[in-house]
Amino acid sequence: MKILALEPYCGGSHQAFLDGWIEHSRHEWTVLGLPPNKWKWRMRHAAVTFSKDTAERSAAGERWDRVFCSDMLNLAEFLGLAHEALRRVPTIAYFHENQLTYPYQYPDERDYQFVFTNITTALAASAVWFNSEFHRSAFLAAIPDFLKRMPDCHPLHVADQIRAKSDIRPQGIRPVPPPAAHRRPGPMRIVWAARWEHDKNPDEFFAALDQLETRGVDFELSVIGQRFRQTPDSFDRAHTRFAGRIRRWGYQASRADYLAALAEADVAVSTAAHEFFGISIAEAAAAGAYPLVPRRLAYPEVLGLDEDPAREGFFYEDGPAALAARLAELADRVARDDLWQGRPDLARAAVTRFLWPNLAPELDRAAEAVAGR
Repeated sequence: MKILALEPYCGGSHQAFLDGWIEHSRHEWTVLGLPPNKWKWRMRHAAVTFSKDTAERSAAGERWDRVFCSDMLNLAEFLGLAHEALRRVPTIAYFHENQLTYPYQYPDERDYQFVFTNITTALAASAVWFNSEFHRSAFLAAIPDFLKRMPDCHPLHVADQIRAKSDIRPQGIRPVPPPAAHRRPGPMRIVWAARWEHDKNPDEFFAALDQLETRGVDFELSVIGQRFRQTPDSFDRAHTRFAGRIRRWGYQASRADYLAALAEADVAVSTAAHEFFGISIAEAAAAGAYPLVPRRLAYPEVLGLDEDPAREGFFYEDGPAALAARLAELADRVARDDLWQGRPDLARAAVTRFLWPNLAPELDRAAEAVAGR
């Protein structure tokens, strides 16, 4: 089967998804991607840009059996502009995130047009895939309230239409080396790996570390992830505050450096206020780190809490005090060489299903099963 992938924002998790699936897929792929710059403009113009490119390829005789796109594409607009040969090809829209439930720092930042783009893309697609059930539920539940803001003509049926053709297809992760057999001596090593933006809630993380230090708990720290032109001020303050504890700081230039940061860690912490999957936590767990994440969001689903009650320890309740208390407990277990309490593969087993060699065949079969509109 031939699949045409259209990715308006070909970077980060979007690119990682395509690269991982294609590497392990039995299908033949054509990928049209745009650099990951100025996401708002990408959402606005990608349909026009891709319609021209695909029209030229279609006129030259190229044909595809499926069209795959991310939530960044206005799929309805693309299909209206596309070459006739593409208009009846079954389409799959993959939702990494959405503009309806993203927690903007300032409410007036939300652009309703981008919300409608997500909704019309889902309506236009033959199949809609979400990276978690948490994501699907949040998006569909928010649609009616959003549409009721319209002065009239409230199309409240659209959530049911989208739900009827939706499915859960999680993000994959690349295989990572197994953890070392023996841990190098030293205090508990903590890694926080996320975009340096407000929705990852770094202030809560650093506040918890303040409390941990006040308790007299020794620890080492790696804060990694993509940094942008504007970042919360708390990063600079923390860099000074915890200078003597820092092992790694900032974006890791290579995949090897990133994996090394995960492999060094005893505990991988998330404080995210917004997370529909959590690739870095899944990869940290695969690398042998103990995940410590908020109970809310997609984490109970991703870490398979329902499958094994022993995974209850991966979760903390909201707030710096709760996080600091759990970190103190884990530091004590590290000091006693009993972090995993006899089950060193507890977290790794939870994320094995996301490894691309395991996940890609499922996605291949799911794509084959998608019928036309």
